Amino acid sequence: MRGLKDRTVLVTGGANGIGAAIARRLAQEGCAVGILDLDAATGETLVSEIKAVGGRASLPAVDITDYDSVALAVESFEASFGPPVFLVNNAGWDRAQSFLETTPEFWRKIVAINLFGPLNVNHVVLRGMAARGFGRVVNIASDAGRVGSSGEAVYSACKGGIIAFTKTVARELVGKGVILNTVCPGPTDTAILRSFLEGPDGARIAEGLKRAIPMRRLGVPEDYPGLVAFLLSDDAAYITGQTISVSGGLTMHG
Repeated sequence: MRGLKDRTVLVTGGANGIGAAIARRLAQEGCAVGILDLDAATGETLVSEIKAVGGRASLPAVDITDYDSVALAVESFEASFGPPVFLVNNAGWDRAQSFLETTPEFWRKIVAINLFGPLNVNHVVLRGMAARGFGRVVNIASDAGRVGSSGEAVYSACKGGIIAFTKTVARELVGKGVILNTVCPGPTDTAILRSFLEGPDGARIAEGLKRAIPMRRLGVPEDYPGLVAFLLSDDAAYITGQTISVSGGLTMHG
């Protein structure tokens, strides 16, 4: 896609699942990729994989819930590749549980990772983008933030917050040459979903999800990188503040 080659990009949660698929695709498009992730072992394996086929990548290991740690990780990436012109906020975590069975401690963990984490990364990176007059951001939210999801009340609240945040900052920074958009995955075969399907009813629930999706299958990590690459590319230069679902037709907006 136009405008991706030789660009610099940070991908949070880029060691596994959807994030890893996005990191691979952007490396294939010619980007220098910084994988911001706590899973250093898996992240280093992915970095080695990208380098083995001629790509450029690094692993600034980071806890996105710690603002100072994020700032240091971004500095580390910049020392190797230069300032990031693209950012993909993908990192997230959840565990299925009815809201009335949860505790404030559980809420704080969910909010720290899924809301404050992206706020930390956006705040650090967007300041540089605005100062340089160019930047592209894709925040990965979830259809849980658009339509709700049983067992994910606080997670859904965070993802709804990311959608509203993205729209607001897209308005604030459009005059600075920075555009932001949101991608909302539907049910996807990742570690988070598999943790929801543990137990005797897991297979039945999975089949029910598939029947509810018009395309009759769960998403896979490889369903998302193409759209993310497009939204970062020059081909999407007139698109900002949008929220796009990728869900096999499970959610349709318009």
